[in-house]
Parts: sequence; structure tokens; C-alpha cells
Amino acid sequence: MTLLVAGGDRVDAGKTTFTVGLLEWLDGVGFKPRAGNDYWFDHDDVLDAAADGRLYGKDAARLAAASAADATPEELNPVHRLWQPSPGPDTGMLGQSRREFLVDRVGDAYVVNDTVELPDAVRERLPLDDAVRVETLSELNEQTERRYLPHFRALAERIRSADRAVVESYSDIARPIQDVDFDAVAVVEPCRVRTYDGERFAKACEVADGSPRDGTLEERVGDVVDLLDPAAVESLAPLRSEERSDPAAVAAAYDRAYEALAST
Repeated sequence: MTLLVAGGDRVDAGKTTFTVGLLEWLDGVGFKPRAGNDYWFDHDDVLDAAADGRLYGKDAARLAAASAADATPEELNPVHRLWQPSPGPDTGMLGQSRREFLVDRVGDAYVVNDTVELPDAVRERLPLDDAVRVETLSELNEQTERRYLPHFRALAERIRSADRAVVESYSDIARPIQDVDFDAVAVVEPCRVRTYDGERFAKACEVADGSPRDGTLEERVGDVVDLLDPAAVESLAPLRSEERSDPAAVAAAYDRAYEALAST
């Protein structure tokens, strides 16, 4: 069984909490093909990882801890992007308003945005001496083709070979990885989850127009689900922080939603 968890909201949709509970419920292995965090808003998480010369986020760490197989966050999340706020009108290399990308970790290598000044903690603690440095979007796209895509293909093979795999998307991106057939899809947002047949969801992704963002063509969840009727809609109750941190507690609280997803 291969399941996808996507978010109906760009921020704080509840994807990771839903996913770790689902991993507990399924006894499955979690994957997050792409992830990112922010040097300002996720400062503690960035510094904790960078203290060991690593770059990963708390979402990937939670998936690694909840997965049935032993894996590091980096093994489940091959590409991680570090951002920082960018006040002012300049949209930067990626055309992002009020934020700019600093560093991408691609496997165990790094790609650095050479048009910005890296924070001291990032420059000093991450192994960036051999990093690839890019100054334009075309250079980043070239590196995406050369370096990023092979990691996504290798991850897709791992996902296909897993007995019970759960893939968590990022932001409100509908399809975080190519060449993986999902049996069912959960679209999570505050208060509810909508479930969809995987094949129907994939066809809707093909119909939905992609938009050039982050150096790739991607379908947004809203554009995809506008073309579909959900197989089921289940309510999600808010959870206390200690419940959210306990996969077994999440699995118990959202049991009905997981049953609906598995049935889909």
C-alpha cells in the first residue's frame, strides 16, 4: 500500500501530525521527498541540526522517529531547502515575496545561493567547502536536472519497494514526486481530511495546469481537488501538544480517518 498525504493549506495544514499517526496505524515507513525550513522562524531546529553539520527539519525527524524502519531524516528526505526572510520589494532568485533561499541539501551535498550572504552559523557549521554555487534561476534549474532528479528517482524506487509507504508532500503541492502510483490520497487541512482514489487524483494532476515555482512545474492541491469529488470526508479534532508528539495518541484520535483512507 502506498499513500500520499498532501495539504489543503500552505502553512500548518497538519500534514505531519496526520502522517506520523498514519505511520503508527499502518506500521509503515514515511518519506518526504522535499522539505524546507526557515533560519528565522525555525531557528532552534536549524541550529540543532547544524551543530552536527547537518541540514534537516523537524518534520523529517518526526517521520524518521515514527517509521517502522530505521532511517535518518536525510534518508527519508533527500532534498531540504533552507530559507530566510527577505524584507523589501526584491523577490530574489526564485521570485518569492519576502523570503529567499539560502542553501539546498541534495543527498549529502549542498547547493548554495551565491547571491545572498549566508548567516554565520550556516556558513561555519555546514560542510559547504565543496558546495555548488548558483547565481541565477537557470543555473539552479540546471543543477535540478543534474543533481536533484537522480535523488528523486532513487527515492521513488525505495517508495515503490516498501510494503506500506506513506509519502508526505510539502506546502500545498499536490504531487511531490513523480513515477510513484498512490493507492489513495489524503488532503489534510485544519478540522478535516478529504480522501481520494489515487488513480483519479493522478489523472487530475495531469489535467491541472502547473505553475512555475521553486524552479519546477508543480500542481497545487486546490487546482487538483477542484476537479474531483472526495471519496470520503472526515473531521479531525484538534489535539493537545503532548498528543501531537505521540504517534500512538494521534493514531487513536484519527482512527476513523485512517480507516476511511485505507478503504479508499
